[in-house]
Amino acid sequence: MQSRIFLAFLVLISLSSCKKDVKENTIQETDLVQKQEIERFEFGFNLNNYIVVRDTIRKGDSFGEILERNKIGYPKIFHIAEKAKDTFDIRKLIVGKPYTLLFSKDSLQLPQCFIYQPTKEEYVVIDFQDSITKAYIKRKPVKYVEKEASGVITSTISEALDQQGISMVLAYDMSDIYAWTIDFFRLQKGDRFKVIYTDKYIDDTIYGGIQHIKAAYFEHRNESFYAFDFETDSVKGISDYFSEDAKHLRRAFLKGPVQFSRVSSRYNLRRRIAYYGNRIRPHKGTDFTAPNGTQILATANGTVVESTRKGGNGKYVKIKHNATYSTQYLHMKNRNVKVGDFVKQGDVIGWIGMTGNTSGPHVCYRFWKNGIQVDPFRQKLPEAKPISEELKASYLKFIIPIKIQIDNIEFLEEKPQDKDFESLVIQMD
Repeated sequence: MQSRIFLAFLVLISLSSCKKDVKENTIQETDLVQKQEIERFEFGFNLNNYIVVRDTIRKGDSFGEILERNKIGYPKIFHIAEKAKDTFDIRKLIVGKPYTLLFSKDSLQLPQCFIYQPTKEEYVVIDFQDSITKAYIKRKPVKYVEKEASGVITSTISEALDQQGISMVLAYDMSDIYAWTIDFFRLQKGDRFKVIYTDKYIDDTIYGGIQHIKAAYFEHRNESFYAFDFETDSVKGISDYFSEDAKHLRRAFLKGPVQFSRVSSRYNLRRRIAYYGNRIRPHKGTDFTAPNGTQILATANGTVVESTRKGGNGKYVKIKHNATYSTQYLHMKNRNVKVGDFVKQGDVIGWIGMTGNTSGPHVCYRFWKNGIQVDPFRQKLPEAKPISEELKASYLKFIIPIKIQIDNIEFLEEKPQDKDFESLVIQMD
């Protein structure tokens, strides 16, 4: 009997000790959670002081409707809008863009602050929790991280990029750099490359995509091609890619205004057009077919002289490049430039659409030489301007450390055991 009492006593002590341990652990975990909550800062606010609701602007939404849905009356909404108008036009909320509402944690739980994000980096704060409404625009901190990749051509670009976790933008950017020296649709097994590029991160956690290619190296058919980015006009912010001996890698014009599209109809003065009952009508443009919304690129540097909508052309842009050449881009879904804008080769000037007389999504690319529309594929297009003699010495000095860096990047087969150095392996589909 005594032994049973003693055993029960031991069990009670053990249970008491376990409860104490559990209580201590619970206190420690609670302290940890509280510590983590104190560190929840975004947009300059301690989010733990508020009830946070995140949403996106929907079709039909306005600033007033959003606040009214959340228990703010129109007299106060009008007052807030008046105070904010000098900082941000609340009528310019874009469908699909995110916003955040911060609510008080008291029994009323009323909105205290409206935060709108027009871009990943920029945000607009309209703070009305005090008697004085404050409105201001800020940008999240951005960090750029330089990275390296290398590879040997063995598989498709889509599979390789997916396996490597590298954005397809890197392949597009490289194909653009080498557009006049390497045909990326005819890469051969055994071709290989190296690239130094920059990734963009917002608030240290949000991936902002590939920002820039600093330098590249490509071996195609056993021939080497270096490419180094160099600023040639600091006033207009123009930079371009040149070889190791300062030769330009581009021509003055891109081959076409859309990446990886197909030509559905060539320049043809005796073409029969189905849209017009198969009658012979001159087709003075080159049609590039691509999905609706595909980016349309300026094929050369120049100034926008027309950006409008007119008849069968639909929405279009016309760019004057110099006294000799102009280009025109028809049937756009939307335009991205206005008259007087200076655009650089490769800038997005609009998006593929079906405005005007067209039976499918495409851009009709028209090429003007001395005021006459001509076939761009039959022109001997000028080379891009070389580096001036004054800049050449600076360029050759500038690329020395970059060339050493890219030469020291190892190819995939030279270090297969190191997973951290696995390289991009690509071949255009």
